Amino acid sequence: MLKQGLHQKLLQKLSPQQIQLMKLLQVPTVALEQRIKEELEINPALEEGAERDEDSPEEVAPDDPFGGENDGDEEAHAEQNREDFNLDAYIDDDETPAYKLVANNYSPDDERKEIPFAGGQGFQEQLLSQLGLRNLNEHEYQIAEYLIGNIDEDGYLRRDMLSIEDDLAFSMNIQTNQEELLRLLKEVQELDPPGIGARDLQECLLIQLRRKEYQTVELKTAAWILRECIDEISKKHYDKISKKLELSDQELKDAIKEILKLNPKPGNSQSDSPKSTQHIIPDFILNNNEGNLELQLNSRNAPDLKISRSYQEMLHHYSKTKKITGKDQKEAILFVKQKIDSAKWFIDAIKQRQQTLLLTMQAILEYQYDYFVSGDDTKLRPMILKDIAEKVMLDISTISRVANSKYIQTSFGTFLLKSFFSESLSNDAGEEVSTREVKKILEECVAVEDKKRPVTDDKLAKVLKERGYNIARRTVAKYREQLNIPVARLRKEL
Repeated sequence: MLKQGLHQKLLQKLSPQQIQLMKLLQVPTVALEQRIKEELEINPALEEGAERDEDSPEEVAPDDPFGGENDGDEEAHAEQNREDFNLDAYIDDDETPAYKLVANNYSPDDERKEIPFAGGQGFQEQLLSQLGLRNLNEHEYQIAEYLIGNIDEDGYLRRDMLSIEDDLAFSMNIQTNQEELLRLLKEVQELDPPGIGARDLQECLLIQLRRKEYQTVELKTAAWILRECIDEISKKHYDKISKKLELSDQELKDAIKEILKLNPKPGNSQSDSPKSTQHIIPDFILNNNEGNLELQLNSRNAPDLKISRSYQEMLHHYSKTKKITGKDQKEAILFVKQKIDSAKWFIDAIKQRQQTLLLTMQAILEYQYDYFVSGDDTKLRPMILKDIAEKVMLDISTISRVANSKYIQTSFGTFLLKSFFSESLSNDAGEEVSTREVKKILEECVAVEDKKRPVTDDKLAKVLKERGYNIARRTVAKYREQLNIPVARLRKEL
């Protein structure tokens, strides 16, 4: 049964402007540039460039049709022109013609900003062009073409033959069987690059060795190892392989060397969308001037934005008009005002973003002064988000947004701000040290270890204990995983 009632609630909600600021705060420099471009496209009242004093709406040119001392009675003039004014025509007349923004010739000093596009055949097209050279009839070609279409970007055919047989029957009305599918799959596997169309890693590597026709003893031994000991080799259980196949250390070493030359992902070199290198653009630039840390914000984080003068003048004209008649005119006024307000909010959000970034980074510099002056990881103090939040009087979530996606460029490298935050632990002397200092020691130990007998987590824990850090083995394992260092068994080399 429905009942009516009167209730009081106390709610805390973020305004649209606050939400916009939070979103802008967490994006890195590259994403900010894209976000500004999007805002410039959707809001005609927002323009690039520095704000000028003469851009005030109160200062209107003498020949402006909407104001000025030479116009006499402004109210009468506005009344006369109200019916003749067309918003769309006014905006179009005020814009710069497109032909003035295009240059057909360049000088040696001009900066070229064209974006290069990769050309050539894609992965699937290259395989299909090779397939056309095989001696296949139309029925066989259609099946082989379908098999190629199911090869993933790594170069593997991971679907089972029974599913492919059903798909061919139901979707393409092509009748086939497992024997014919396997025979045509062998045809596909003869295409380049070697190893393409394999159903698993073992088959992929064996196809590549078969292409080399087992010309040497090492190649024959490598194929033997892959057929009989694929699980052992993936886990680097070399002792088990030697014992099982009765191989000497040198024979095993030579065979493993040949296996390591093979490509486990043959499709990567022919992928349609090769992964481009991601360049890091720092948000902050730090200069060390004889111990005086000079911090500056990357200029890309501080773009010059302003309100369109044309829109300001339009709003100024409408505000002087005593009578507003017609639905179209009211909608035009509302449109202009909304766009100007939106542009002001966006500019304010960008400025607040700059202030928050500088305030947060300056607090981090003060907290970690010894580290930023020397670049020595052992000088890095334990620091959590709460430490900086209390220092700058901001919420922890705000500091997290800044730290998770921003980079700082220093004389000793470019770093993600998040990497400066770490928990603390005590050494034997009772001093608080950063976990990053411990991780640095782990990296050094692994770097100088004997790869034939890698250091286990237990031994790493003992090394740390000898240096004054009493850390359990499971904690060592956690730090090792955070550093993306595999376990000792997988670091083993012959």
